[in-house]
Amino acid sequence: MPLKTRERHPILRLFLAGEDGSRPWFSGVLNFSVAFLILAFVIYLSLSALTTRDGWIGVASYSRVFLNGWLVTIAVSLVALVCSTALGALVALCRISKILILNDLARIYVDVIRGTPLLVQIYILYYGVFHQVGIDNRYVAGVLILSGFSGAYIGEIIRAGIESIGKSQLESARAIGLTTPQIYRYVIFPQTIRRILPPLAGQFASLIKDSSLLSIIGLNEFTQNAQGVSSNTFSTLESYFPLAVGYLILTLPISLWSQSLEKKHKFET
Repeated sequence: MPLKTRERHPILRLFLAGEDGSRPWFSGVLNFSVAFLILAFVIYLSLSALTTRDGWIGVASYSRVFLNGWLVTIAVSLVALVCSTALGALVALCRISKILILNDLARIYVDVIRGTPLLVQIYILYYGVFHQVGIDNRYVAGVLILSGFSGAYIGEIIRAGIESIGKSQLESARAIGLTTPQIYRYVIFPQTIRRILPPLAGQFASLIKDSSLLSIIGLNEFTQNAQGVSSNTFSTLESYFPLAVGYLILTLPISLWSQSLEKKHKFET
């Protein structure tokens, strides 16, 4: 049988969570620091064995190129995030609509987007559809492609959140005289938002990482610039390590936010 908390050695208790999964702040900081140092040491040993000082110096001279690409990735991702959220909300409303044509159009759109790779969609849309309709701006095309891809997933997240509301709550709301708009405003939306925030945060992080595929259409974002630096310096590992760190800086806050939301809205059953 596991030892009870009061029977554990004081030092051992610093590295074990409580019976309810909680941890004191000092214990949390200590364990996180130890884990971080272990991983940092392993990465350092790996890089020191695979890279050279001259390679890092050569890549460091392109720091401005990395920064410009990183800023472009932020801008494209933010605009696509807003557009995909609006598109996802529209798709979700169509998916739960009683109008069959809207429901079927939204279903086909979601199935096609979720059933095909983003890389294929980029090629077909940018080199096929967009050129035919005169959309040659790579930044506009990149935002539209990302928004369309992520919007399908966000739409399904929102739809699932809305449909997770029990029918008994809707019947109770109608029984006290609430209209349909009032039911959505006071009953459905508040609960839906709380339930979809964690998966929505995860989708936002995926959107940022998916923006790296826009390099295939020549968009001067983070990945495209890293590839250029790699070609110029012949230091592949040294060029892609800043790329990994840059994306981690963007996605880690979202991941931490998602984890905090999951804990905040976790209920005992």
